[in-house]
Amino acid sequence: MSANRQTDARVAVITGAAGGIGAAIAARLARAGMHVVVTDLDLGAAEAVAATVAEEGGASSAMTLNVGDSDVIGEFFAALDSKLGRCDVLVNNAGIASLIPFGEFPLDTWRRIIEVNVTGPLALTQHAIKRMRTRNWGRIVNIASTSGIRAGAGRTGYGTSKAALMGLTRQMAIELAPFGITANAVAPGPVETPLARHHSPAAREAYMRLVPMKRYGMPDEIGAAVGYFASDDAAYTTGQTLAVDGGFLAAGVLDA
Repeated sequence: MSANRQTDARVAVITGAAGGIGAAIAARLARAGMHVVVTDLDLGAAEAVAATVAEEGGASSAMTLNVGDSDVIGEFFAALDSKLGRCDVLVNNAGIASLIPFGEFPLDTWRRIIEVNVTGPLALTQHAIKRMRTRNWGRIVNIASTSGIRAGAGRTGYGTSKAALMGLTRQMAIELAPFGITANAVAPGPVETPLARHHSPAAREAYMRLVPMKRYGMPDEIGAAVGYFASDDAAYTTGQTLAVDGGFLAAGVLDA
């Protein structure tokens, strides 16, 4: 690490942060005084988010990262060491999904979803904690989904991967606690993002029927939950999954 490139601010790495929930998380953590590293496959889009953060007075950088390629993750952290000299918060937000009926779900699609949604966060966290342990402080926040708790049509790969990610979060929590590192997950329900525009009218109507608040969430509402888990206030909170879902998981019969 180069001393003249290190920063005194805590550094938060957010994956898949070129838009939607990831961009909202970046903005939220920047407002909390962190230097946010906006990462994505699309470097140009990541740079645009980082520029917006900077325009609002936050400290930011943009870096390219393919979380589905474990071979480049080490290279990413070496570059981060050179650029900023630390990693204090890791938000594993990047993820992929394919809506395919169970009986037709291709195994290559299954493997790719698991690689990006589960193996990627595992490898990223293994690298991040090496930096966190030097300060005896760190925060891992995994973005899961209510689909990992409540099954949904076509979500064989996505839902299973998010259930695995929540299990991985608990495993991280118990093994990293001695080093001052917490690990928690946020499980969003339906959220108004560019990806949500691809929800079919039938899927949207189903959510409106099943979500007591009768609306989709907003990206910043997910960012607020991440902000708590990434803060000093969450020092004694670890191994938890917080659903931010408008009551979706709590709901049963909604009409008397």
